[in-house]
Amino acid sequence: MTLPQLEIQLVAVVVAVACALPGVFLILRRMAMMSDAISHAILPGIVVGFFITESLGSPLLIVAAALTGLLTVALVELVERTKLVKEDAAIGIVFPVLFSLGVILIARYAGDVHLDTDVVLLGELAFAPFDRFTAFGLDLGPRALWVMGAALGLNALFLALFYKELKLATFDAGLAATLGFMPGALHYALMSLVSLTAVSAFDAVGSILVVALMVGPPATAYLLTDRLAVMVGLSAGTGALGAIGGYWLAHALDASIAGAMATMTGVLFGAAVLFAPERGVVARWRRRRRQTWRFAEQMLAIHLLQHENTPEAERECRVGHLQEHLGWAASFAERVVHRAARHGTIERQNGRLRLTDPGRTVAEDALERT
Repeated sequence: MTLPQLEIQLVAVVVAVACALPGVFLILRRMAMMSDAISHAILPGIVVGFFITESLGSPLLIVAAALTGLLTVALVELVERTKLVKEDAAIGIVFPVLFSLGVILIARYAGDVHLDTDVVLLGELAFAPFDRFTAFGLDLGPRALWVMGAALGLNALFLALFYKELKLATFDAGLAATLGFMPGALHYALMSLVSLTAVSAFDAVGSILVVALMVGPPATAYLLTDRLAVMVGLSAGTGALGAIGGYWLAHALDASIAGAMATMTGVLFGAAVLFAPERGVVARWRRRRRQTWRFAEQMLAIHLLQHENTPEAERECRVGHLQEHLGWAASFAERVVHRAARHGTIERQNGRLRLTDPGRTVAEDALERT
Protein backbone atom coordinates (compact mmCIF):
# COMPACT_ATOMS: atom_id res chain seq x y z
CA MET A 1 0.00 0.00 0.00
CA THR A 2 1.44 3.40 -1.00
CA LEU A 3 1.40 6.50 1.20
CA PRO A 4 -1.22 8.32 -0.95
CA GLN A 5 -3.51 5.28 -0.69
CA LEU A 6 -3.13 5.26 3.08
CA GLU A 7 -3.80 9.00 3.27
CA ILE A 8 -6.92 8.72 1.11
CA GLN A 9 -8.27 5.95 3.35
CA LEU A 10 -7.51 7.96 6.49
CA VAL A 11 -9.36 10.97 5.10
CA ALA A 12 -12.28 8.75 4.08
CA VAL A 13 -12.51 7.14 7.53
CA VAL A 14 -12.31 10.47 9.37
CA VAL A 15 -14.99 11.98 7.11
CA ALA A 16 -17.24 8.95 7.63
CA VAL A 17 -16.91 8.91 11.41
CA ALA A 18 -17.29 12.70 11.68
CA CYS A 19 -20.55 12.51 9.70
CA ALA A 20 -21.84 9.40 11.47
CA LEU A 21 -21.65 10.77 15.04
CA PRO A 22 -24.21 13.60 14.78
CA GLY A 23 -26.18 11.52 12.28
CA VAL A 24 -27.31 9.18 15.08
CA PHE A 25 -29.29 11.95 16.75
CA LEU A 26 -30.72 13.09 13.40
CA ILE A 27 -32.05 9.55 12.85
CA LEU A 28 -33.48 9.30 16.36
CA ARG A 29 -35.16 12.70 16.04
CA ARG A 30 -36.68 11.66 12.69
CA MET A 31 -34.67 14.47 11.08
CA ALA A 32 -32.67 12.53 8.49
CA MET A 33 -34.07 14.75 5.75
CA MET A 34 -32.61 17.77 7.54
CA SER A 35 -29.08 16.52 6.83
CA ASP A 36 -29.92 16.47 3.12
CA ALA A 37 -31.37 19.97 3.35
CA ILE A 38 -28.39 21.39 5.24
CA SER A 39 -25.75 19.73 3.06
CA HIS A 40 -27.29 21.28 -0.07
CA ALA A 41 -28.58 24.58 1.30
CA ILE A 42 -25.19 25.70 2.64
CA LEU A 43 -23.99 26.11 -0.95
CA PRO A 44 -24.86 29.84 -1.12
CA GLY A 45 -22.96 30.32 2.15
CA ILE A 46 -19.88 28.76 0.56
CA VAL A 47 -20.22 31.00 -2.48
CA VAL A 48 -20.74 34.19 -0.46
CA GLY A 49 -17.85 33.24 1.82
CA PHE A 50 -15.66 32.75 -1.24
CA PHE A 51 -16.67 36.14 -2.62
CA ILE A 52 -15.70 37.77 0.67
CA THR A 53 -12.43 35.93 1.30
CA GLU A 54 -11.50 35.04 -2.32
CA SER A 55 -10.06 31.80 -0.95
CA LEU A 56 -11.44 28.26 -0.79
CA GLY A 57 -9.25 27.50 2.23
CA SER A 58 -10.33 30.37 4.49
CA PRO A 59 -11.94 29.48 7.84
CA LEU A 60 -14.43 32.31 7.24
CA LEU A 61 -15.84 30.31 4.33
CA ILE A 62 -16.65 27.46 6.73
CA VAL A 63 -18.23 29.91 9.17
CA ALA A 64 -20.37 31.48 6.44
CA ALA A 65 -21.54 28.08 5.25
CA ALA A 66 -22.31 26.91 8.79
CA LEU A 67 -24.38 30.05 9.40
CA THR A 68 -26.29 29.30 6.21
CA GLY A 69 -27.00 25.85 7.59
CA LEU A 70 -28.48 27.40 10.73
CA LEU A 71 -30.50 29.74 8.53
CA THR A 72 -31.84 26.69 6.71
CA VAL A 73 -32.97 25.09 9.98
CA ALA A 74 -34.55 28.33 11.17
CA LEU A 75 -36.43 28.86 7.88
CA VAL A 76 -37.69 25.26 7.85
CA GLU A 77 -38.99 25.58 11.41
CA LEU A 78 -40.51 28.99 10.60
CA VAL A 79 -42.43 27.55 7.64
CA GLU A 80 -43.47 24.50 9.67
CA ARG A 81 -44.78 26.67 12.53
CA THR A 82 -47.29 28.24 10.17
CA LYS A 83 -49.13 24.86 10.41
CA LEU A 84 -49.85 25.15 6.70
CA VAL A 85 -47.36 22.43 5.73
CA LYS A 86 -45.57 19.57 7.49
CA GLU A 87 -41.83 19.38 8.15
CA ASP A 88 -40.96 17.35 5.03
CA ALA A 89 -42.84 19.82 2.85
CA ALA A 90 -41.13 22.75 4.60
CA ILE A 91 -37.73 21.18 3.89
CA GLY A 92 -38.78 20.62 0.28
CA ILE A 93 -39.60 24.32 -0.01
CA VAL A 94 -36.57 25.86 1.71
CA PHE A 95 -33.52 23.89 0.64
CA PRO A 96 -34.18 23.85 -3.15
CA VAL A 97 -34.49 27.64 -3.03
CA LEU A 98 -31.18 28.10 -1.20
CA PHE A 99 -29.39 25.44 -3.24
CA SER A 100 -30.64 26.93 -6.51
CA LEU A 101 -29.46 30.33 -5.35
CA GLY A 102 -25.99 28.89 -4.76
CA VAL A 103 -25.93 27.22 -8.20
CA ILE A 104 -26.99 30.50 -9.86
CA LEU A 105 -24.26 32.43 -8.03
CA ILE A 106 -21.61 29.90 -9.10
CA ALA A 107 -22.75 29.86 -12.72
CA ARG A 108 -23.00 33.66 -12.90
CA TYR A 109 -20.03 34.88 -10.89
CA ALA A 110 -17.64 31.98 -10.20
CA GLY A 111 -17.35 30.26 -13.55
CA ASP A 112 -13.61 30.89 -13.89
CA VAL A 113 -12.49 29.49 -10.51
CA HIS A 114 -12.23 26.01 -8.98
CA LEU A 115 -15.70 26.19 -7.54
CA ASP A 116 -18.38 24.40 -9.51
CA THR A 117 -21.35 22.13 -8.98
CA ASP A 118 -19.26 18.98 -9.56
CA VAL A 119 -16.95 19.99 -6.72
CA VAL A 120 -19.70 20.63 -4.18
CA LEU A 121 -21.87 17.69 -5.25
CA LEU A 122 -19.32 14.95 -5.85
CA GLY A 123 -15.92 16.01 -4.52
CA GLU A 124 -12.85 13.91 -5.28
CA LEU A 125 -11.06 12.04 -2.54
CA ALA A 126 -8.30 10.99 -4.92
CA PHE A 127 -7.02 14.59 -4.91
CA ALA A 128 -6.85 14.84 -1.12
CA PRO A 129 -3.14 13.83 -0.84
CA PHE A 130 -2.13 16.64 -3.22
CA ASP A 131 -3.53 19.46 -1.06
CA ARG A 132 -0.99 19.48 1.78
CA PHE A 133 -1.02 21.22 5.13
CA THR A 134 2.34 22.69 6.05
CA ALA A 135 3.47 24.45 9.22
CA PHE A 136 6.95 25.80 9.99
CA GLY A 137 8.19 24.22 6.79
CA LEU A 138 6.94 20.77 7.76
CA ASP A 139 4.57 18.69 5.63
CA LEU A 140 1.90 17.51 8.08
CA GLY A 141 -0.24 15.58 5.63
CA PRO A 142 -3.43 16.22 3.63
CA ARG A 143 -5.29 19.40 4.53
CA ALA A 144 -8.61 17.52 4.38
CA LEU A 145 -7.37 15.15 7.09
CA TRP A 146 -6.69 18.04 9.46
CA VAL A 147 -9.94 19.85 8.64
CA MET A 148 -12.09 16.74 9.07
CA GLY A 149 -10.04 15.65 12.08
CA ALA A 150 -10.94 18.97 13.73
CA ALA A 151 -14.61 18.44 12.82
CA LEU A 152 -14.49 14.90 14.21
CA GLY A 153 -12.85 16.09 17.43
CA LEU A 154 -15.46 18.82 17.86
CA ASN A 155 -18.32 16.37 17.28
CA ALA A 156 -16.86 13.82 19.69
CA LEU A 157 -16.25 16.50 22.34
CA PHE A 158 -19.79 17.81 22.02
CA LEU A 159 -21.27 14.33 22.36
CA ALA A 160 -19.06 13.56 25.35
CA LEU A 161 -19.90 16.80 27.17
CA PHE A 162 -23.64 16.83 26.46
CA TYR A 163 -24.42 13.12 26.03
CA LYS A 164 -26.98 12.95 28.87
CA GLU A 165 -28.63 16.20 27.82
CA LEU A 166 -28.80 15.10 24.17
CA LYS A 167 -30.22 11.72 25.19
CA LEU A 168 -32.95 13.33 27.31
CA ALA A 169 -33.78 16.02 24.76
CA THR A 170 -33.95 13.43 21.96
CA PHE A 171 -36.37 11.07 23.70
CA ASP A 172 -38.33 13.52 25.89
CA ALA A 173 -37.87 17.17 24.95
CA GLY A 174 -40.68 18.22 27.30
CA LEU A 175 -38.98 16.69 30.34
CA ALA A 176 -35.65 18.17 29.25
CA ALA A 177 -37.20 21.64 29.15
CA THR A 178 -38.81 21.09 32.56
CA LEU A 179 -35.45 20.13 34.04
CA GLY A 180 -33.81 23.23 32.55
CA PHE A 181 -31.67 21.55 29.89
CA MET A 182 -32.71 23.97 27.11
CA PRO A 183 -33.52 21.46 24.32
CA GLY A 184 -33.84 24.32 21.84
CA ALA A 185 -30.24 25.37 22.43
CA LEU A 186 -29.08 21.77 22.13
CA HIS A 187 -31.04 21.43 18.89
CA TYR A 188 -29.37 24.44 17.29
CA ALA A 189 -25.96 23.40 18.61
CA LEU A 190 -26.44 19.99 16.97
CA MET A 191 -27.56 21.61 13.73
CA SER A 192 -24.48 23.85 13.87
CA LEU A 193 -22.28 20.78 14.12
CA VAL A 194 -24.11 19.17 11.21
CA SER A 195 -23.58 22.31 9.12
CA LEU A 196 -19.92 22.56 10.12
CA THR A 197 -19.29 18.90 9.35
CA ALA A 198 -21.05 19.11 6.00
CA VAL A 199 -19.12 22.14 4.77
CA SER A 200 -15.83 20.75 6.08
CA ALA A 201 -16.36 17.60 4.02
CA PHE A 202 -17.44 19.43 0.86
CA ASP A 203 -14.04 19.79 -0.79
CA ALA A 204 -13.08 16.17 -0.18
CA VAL A 205 -16.28 14.20 -0.74
CA GLY A 206 -19.04 16.58 -1.84
CA SER A 207 -22.55 16.95 -0.47
CA ILE A 208 -24.00 13.69 -1.85
CA LEU A 209 -21.61 11.48 0.13
CA VAL A 210 -22.08 13.68 3.21
CA VAL A 211 -25.79 12.86 3.14
CA ALA A 212 -25.06 9.16 2.64
CA LEU A 213 -22.65 9.12 5.60
CA MET A 214 -24.95 11.09 7.90
CA VAL A 215 -27.89 8.81 7.22
CA GLY A 216 -26.54 5.38 6.20
CA PRO A 217 -24.30 4.35 9.15
CA PRO A 218 -26.69 5.72 11.83
CA ALA A 219 -29.65 3.98 10.16
CA THR A 220 -27.66 0.74 10.05
CA ALA A 221 -26.76 1.08 13.74
CA TYR A 222 -30.39 1.83 14.58
CA LEU A 223 -31.38 -1.55 13.15
CA LEU A 224 -28.73 -3.37 15.19
CA THR A 225 -29.28 -2.09 18.72
CA ASP A 226 -31.61 -0.16 21.03
CA ARG A 227 -28.85 1.16 23.32
CA LEU A 228 -27.84 4.70 22.45
CA ALA A 229 -24.16 4.41 23.44
CA VAL A 230 -23.78 1.19 21.44
CA MET A 231 -25.64 2.82 18.55
CA VAL A 232 -23.16 5.71 18.44
CA GLY A 233 -20.23 3.28 18.42
CA LEU A 234 -21.78 1.06 15.76
CA SER A 235 -22.56 4.10 13.63
CA ALA A 236 -18.93 5.23 13.72
CA GLY A 237 -17.68 1.69 13.05
CA THR A 238 -20.09 1.17 10.16
CA GLY A 239 -19.04 4.49 8.65
CA ALA A 240 -15.36 3.55 8.88
CA LEU A 241 -16.01 0.10 7.41
CA GLY A 242 -17.99 1.59 4.53
CA ALA A 243 -15.21 4.12 3.87
CA ILE A 244 -12.45 1.50 3.69
CA GLY A 245 -14.60 -0.97 1.76
CA GLY A 246 -15.65 1.78 -0.63
CA TYR A 247 -12.07 2.80 -1.30
CA TRP A 248 -11.02 -0.73 -2.25
CA LEU A 249 -14.17 -1.23 -4.30
CA ALA A 250 -13.33 1.93 -6.24
CA HIS A 251 -9.73 0.72 -6.58
CA ALA A 252 -10.88 -2.60 -8.00
CA LEU A 253 -13.41 -1.06 -10.41
CA ASP A 254 -11.41 2.09 -11.24
CA ALA A 255 -14.47 4.10 -10.23
CA SER A 256 -15.33 7.16 -8.14
CA ILE A 257 -14.20 6.75 -4.53
CA ALA A 258 -17.10 8.82 -3.18
CA GLY A 259 -19.58 6.83 -5.26
CA ALA A 260 -18.10 3.52 -4.09
CA MET A 261 -18.21 4.67 -0.46
CA ALA A 262 -21.88 5.58 -0.83
CA THR A 263 -22.48 2.18 -2.46
CA MET A 264 -20.78 0.29 0.39
CA THR A 265 -22.76 2.33 2.91
CA GLY A 266 -25.92 1.19 1.13
CA VAL A 267 -24.69 -2.42 1.03
CA LEU A 268 -24.06 -2.41 4.80
CA PHE A 269 -27.49 -0.91 5.41
CA GLY A 270 -29.05 -3.53 3.14
CA ALA A 271 -27.27 -6.29 5.06
CA ALA A 272 -28.63 -4.86 8.32
CA VAL A 273 -32.14 -4.71 6.86
CA LEU A 274 -31.89 -8.38 6.00
CA PHE A 275 -29.93 -9.82 8.91
CA ALA A 276 -30.34 -7.50 11.94
CA PRO A 277 -30.95 -9.76 14.96
CA GLU A 278 -34.28 -8.20 16.00
CA ARG A 279 -35.49 -5.87 13.25
CA GLY A 280 -34.09 -7.64 10.19
CA VAL A 281 -36.26 -9.24 7.54
CA VAL A 282 -34.86 -12.70 8.26
CA ALA A 283 -35.33 -12.30 12.03
CA ARG A 284 -38.93 -11.13 11.57
CA TRP A 285 -39.62 -14.03 9.19
CA ARG A 286 -38.20 -16.53 11.65
CA ARG A 287 -40.20 -14.93 14.48
CA ARG A 288 -43.43 -15.14 12.49
CA ARG A 289 -42.60 -18.72 11.56
CA ARG A 290 -42.06 -19.65 15.24
CA GLN A 291 -45.31 -17.90 16.15
CA THR A 292 -47.15 -19.85 13.43
CA TRP A 293 -45.91 -23.19 14.76
CA ARG A 294 -46.53 -22.18 18.37
CA PHE A 295 -50.10 -21.13 17.54
CA ALA A 296 -50.68 -24.38 15.64
CA GLU A 297 -49.44 -26.42 18.61
CA GLN A 298 -51.75 -24.46 20.90
CA MET A 299 -54.69 -25.08 18.57
CA LEU A 300 -53.87 -28.80 18.58
CA ALA A 301 -53.69 -28.84 22.38
CA ILE A 302 -57.01 -26.99 22.69
CA HIS A 303 -58.63 -29.39 20.19
CA LEU A 304 -57.46 -32.43 22.14
CA LEU A 305 -58.50 -30.88 25.46
CA GLN A 306 -62.02 -30.15 24.23
CA HIS A 307 -62.50 -33.74 23.07
CA GLU A 308 -60.68 -35.39 25.94
CA ASN A 309 -62.77 -38.09 27.65
CA THR A 310 -65.69 -37.60 25.24
CA PRO A 311 -67.47 -40.17 23.05
CA GLU A 312 -66.00 -38.46 19.99
CA ALA A 313 -62.40 -38.74 21.22
CA GLU A 314 -61.68 -41.90 19.24
CA ARG A 315 -62.45 -40.09 15.99
CA GLU A 316 -61.45 -36.50 16.82
CA CYS A 317 -58.06 -37.24 18.37
CA ARG A 318 -56.38 -38.64 15.28
CA VAL A 319 -53.99 -36.99 12.84
CA GLY A 320 -56.22 -37.68 9.86
CA HIS A 321 -59.19 -35.92 11.44
CA LEU A 322 -57.19 -32.70 12.01
CA GLN A 323 -57.36 -32.06 8.28
CA GLU A 324 -61.15 -32.06 8.41
CA HIS A 325 -61.69 -30.33 11.75
CA LEU A 326 -58.96 -27.66 11.63
CA GLY A 327 -58.62 -27.35 7.86
CA TRP A 328 -54.94 -28.31 7.88
CA ALA A 329 -53.15 -29.95 4.98
CA ALA A 330 -51.97 -33.48 5.68
CA SER A 331 -48.27 -32.57 5.63
CA PHE A 332 -48.82 -29.55 7.88
CA ALA A 333 -50.89 -31.56 10.38
CA GLU A 334 -48.21 -34.24 10.55
CA ARG A 335 -45.49 -31.64 11.18
CA VAL A 336 -47.51 -29.96 13.94
CA VAL A 337 -48.09 -33.32 15.65
CA HIS A 338 -44.40 -34.19 15.30
CA ARG A 339 -43.31 -30.87 16.84
CA ALA A 340 -45.84 -31.12 19.66
CA ALA A 341 -44.66 -34.65 20.46
CA ARG A 342 -41.06 -33.49 20.42
CA HIS A 343 -41.91 -30.66 22.82
CA GLY A 344 -43.65 -33.11 25.14
CA THR A 345 -47.17 -31.63 24.94
CA ILE A 346 -48.79 -34.68 23.31
CA GLU A 347 -48.11 -38.39 22.89
CA ARG A 348 -49.26 -41.02 20.43
CA GLN A 349 -50.96 -44.19 21.62
CA ASN A 350 -52.22 -46.70 19.06
CA GLY A 351 -52.77 -43.96 16.46
CA ARG A 352 -54.56 -41.67 18.90
CA LEU A 353 -53.24 -38.35 20.18
CA ARG A 354 -53.30 -37.72 23.91
CA LEU A 355 -52.40 -34.62 25.89
CA THR A 356 -49.62 -34.80 28.43
CA ASP A 357 -49.77 -32.77 31.62
CA PRO A 358 -47.59 -29.99 30.10
CA GLY A 359 -49.81 -30.03 27.00
CA ARG A 360 -52.94 -29.71 29.13
CA THR A 361 -51.36 -26.69 30.82
CA VAL A 362 -50.58 -25.15 27.41
CA ALA A 363 -54.20 -25.58 26.30
CA GLU A 364 -55.66 -24.20 29.51
CA ASP A 365 -53.35 -21.17 29.46
CA ALA A 366 -54.27 -20.46 25.83
CA LEU A 367 -58.00 -20.66 26.64
CA GLU A 368 -57.56 -18.29 29.58
CA ARG A 369 -55.83 -15.71 27.39
CA THR A 370 -58.70 -15.83 24.90
